[in-house]
Amino acid sequence: MLTKDQASTIFARLKKLSTADEIEALFFGGKSALTRFANNTIHQNVAEENHGVSVRTVFAGRTARATTNKFDDASLQRVVQASEALAKVQHPDPDLLPLFSGSENKSISPTTIPSRSFESTLALTPEARAQAVEQMIGIAKRHKLTAAGIFANAESIEGIFNSRGVAQWHTQTSSDISVTMLAADSSGWQKSNSPDASNLDARELAETAAQKAIGSAGPQELPAGKYTVILEPAAVLDIVGFMFYDFGGLAILDQRSFLNDRIGKQIFGENINIWDDVAHPLQSGAPFDGEGAPRQRVQLVENGIVKRLVYARPTAERMKRSEYKDQVGPIVPTGHGFPLPNEIGEAPLNIIFSEPKQPTSVDGMIASTERGVLVTRLWYIREVDPYEKILTGMTRDGTFLVENGKVRHGLLNFRFNESLLHMLSNVEQMSRSVRASGEESFDMVVPAMKVRDFNFTEVTRF
Repeated sequence: MLTKDQASTIFARLKKLSTADEIEALFFGGKSALTRFANNTIHQNVAEENHGVSVRTVFAGRTARATTNKFDDASLQRVVQASEALAKVQHPDPDLLPLFSGSENKSISPTTIPSRSFESTLALTPEARAQAVEQMIGIAKRHKLTAAGIFANAESIEGIFNSRGVAQWHTQTSSDISVTMLAADSSGWQKSNSPDASNLDARELAETAAQKAIGSAGPQELPAGKYTVILEPAAVLDIVGFMFYDFGGLAILDQRSFLNDRIGKQIFGENINIWDDVAHPLQSGAPFDGEGAPRQRVQLVENGIVKRLVYARPTAERMKRSEYKDQVGPIVPTGHGFPLPNEIGEAPLNIIFSEPKQPTSVDGMIASTERGVLVTRLWYIREVDPYEKILTGMTRDGTFLVENGKVRHGLLNFRFNESLLHMLSNVEQMSRSVRASGEESFDMVVPAMKVRDFNFTEVTRF
């Protein structure tokens, strides 16, 4: 693994090779391993290690970057020359700021996060992953099902150095299990991700997925319409994830956010409170952004009202000069920028949904539902109306009819057309917030939700 000291030495070499006014280096990479299985058999086991550096140079308002994964002198010289050649032919950017300096805003203190590198994850061997997969396949065979999925672990680094003295470094581990159980006419699915592999329970995930496949066998048809739905955390994550790139200041300036003309207004239910908090114990990631600025804890939504946006340094300066400056709340860099240059600006990627004072378990939601639909996960989600945040997609891998407080049987899957504005205004109950994983969005800390009048538009044939 590349260390901070080694990266610092490489950056010193890069500086000597550059003639630019300013220079920045982003280091990335790590080592990862994965065991993949299907048809109740392991069919792939891979491991790799790779590190790279992305070099950004600046000449009088012009900037560009180039990347290499080789650290010998010739390769470093080539990457610097490529970055400089590209920078010199760019049009000057009037919004480009000097590189970030750790001392430029003394009112913002560095962000402290808990350690995210765990020996339990580092110690995972191919044999250990295979043993866990064997347990999951054993559960599949016992229930006469077919299992497929992955078990992966990784150690990654992220660092940023620049000629104004920034030297940030972050190391973390990650582990993932995803398992799908297949029957003749049904399926079940579960997924979990954590920096600490000891938080993953392969047996529990496999057994839950198996029970969903068994319970949804022989699915029956329920007509399309508006129903009370109970969305498990993975389903919540994958649908709400489509709105958070709109919480960046540049999205407002570009008029591509559903929050244009809605900041400070009640757009969700009063029980919706959302934070971005990289230091939350269930979160992961580096405590600094793509320029090296410290990530700040920001409450995005308070009692259903959007109160704050997140800002990269250049966006904050632009916003202060814009027509929106009196409409968007405090305008300060929040440490949510992506590496420059980019067209996105910034986004909150450490989302925390605050749980209610009296959370309700999924079982409790089921018990309180006279008639509704229990949804394990959503997939193939696409945006229909960006401003009203209407999304379409489908249920899969465990969709059930709930009647009189009990799960009755499996259902044929649905297509939905649902507005996030409508959905998050109709949340009747929420569970405790958990670290959840899906397939359509990034990991978040979210609750399960019971939502009234969720709009199913079509029934599938499976």
